[in-house]
Amino acid sequence: MTEYSDLNLPNQTPPEKKEIDTETAGKSLSEALRISFIALKIIMVVIVIFFGFSGFKQVGSEEQALVLQFGKIKGIGEERILQSGLHWVLPYPIEMIVKLPVKKKVNLKVDSFWHSESQRVPEKLNPVWSGYCITRGEKSDDESGNNADNDFNIVHSKWQLTYSISDPERFFKNVYVRDIKPGEISSDIIAEEVLPLIEALVEDAVVDAMVYYTIDEAIVSQDKIPSHVKRVLQKKLDQIASGITADSVQLTDVTWPRQADQAFWAYVRASQVGPRLIAEAKGYSENTLNETTGLNLEQVDQLLKIMHGEVNDPENEEYLWSLMAGSAREKIYKAKAYKTETVETARANADYLNKILPEYNKRPELVLQRIYQDAIEDVLDNVTEKIVIQPSNSTNGRELRIMINRDPSAKKQKDKD
Repeated sequence: MTEYSDLNLPNQTPPEKKEIDTETAGKSLSEALRISFIALKIIMVVIVIFFGFSGFKQVGSEEQALVLQFGKIKGIGEERILQSGLHWVLPYPIEMIVKLPVKKKVNLKVDSFWHSESQRVPEKLNPVWSGYCITRGEKSDDESGNNADNDFNIVHSKWQLTYSISDPERFFKNVYVRDIKPGEISSDIIAEEVLPLIEALVEDAVVDAMVYYTIDEAIVSQDKIPSHVKRVLQKKLDQIASGITADSVQLTDVTWPRQADQAFWAYVRASQVGPRLIAEAKGYSENTLNETTGLNLEQVDQLLKIMHGEVNDPENEEYLWSLMAGSAREKIYKAKAYKTETVETARANADYLNKILPEYNKRPELVLQRIYQDAIEDVLDNVTEKIVIQPSNSTNGRELRIMINRDPSAKKQKDKD
């Protein structure tokens, strides 16, 4: 028999060595798997820790937040709103936090009603380039309640609104537009997104409010009209459940149309002079009444009505007459004295005529001549100088000279008398 050692065959590992290599490989694989599982555990622990810490969210001092769980607001009652501070929520995509700048005041300028800023003033107002608002006219409504006869006016105005988010949940449901991307400032993005809505509501509120005021009130008033606009605007914001509060509305500038500038300046000057003239007239009236009657206008009116028979009030008449003072009282007393004197004189003349009537009936010419002579004597007794010219049939050759300057001594004697 031929032995295997004598044959030219390939080298073969002995069975004992094969068992040793297989055992070493198994140990190496087992060690590699053990190390891999350890690394996997560490990675999983790191992921879990990172996942847990990623749920911590900081809410700023001027912010409040809502937690969305699969797109719906999480929580009940007050728990639905997260206040400022550090909070933990389940990481995205399970839960997401929406921060809203509720305590930040946002200023919005509205120039929709202002005129064009070009230097050239057009002859007519162009609504394409210039904004304006309508104010009511000076006339009041007629009995039917129509404004057909009202002459409405045009006014230009600038406004500024300051608003804030007062109800985060309503704001998120009805106004909030899109999520804030990393690196974006939430307050700026929210203000930019809601700007068209807020500006449109402000414009509607201004139009609704201004029609209740005249152009004079619009130019002069700085508090009443903005307060009215604020009330109307807040009502509109509440109707759409916006969760926004109008903190203040200011009328920053107002003017009339530039096309009527000269006419309005003339009106302004007249309106400034008018009250002064009215005040002067009232003062003159009161002073005149005090100087003449001592009564006020109401008392004078009552007295005149009583004197004209429109009112029968003897007691009040007597009281008003007792209050009478000034030049009117003096004139009334003089009038009463003149009346008494005139009546007494007329009565005395009547008595005199009654006495001479029988004699007149007998010899009228003689009585008339006697009356004439008495009258001449009475007139001449009050004359200080008398010039008597004798009648003549002919004045030819005669000259009449009269001394114009009177005797000073006669003037003094008359003054003494």
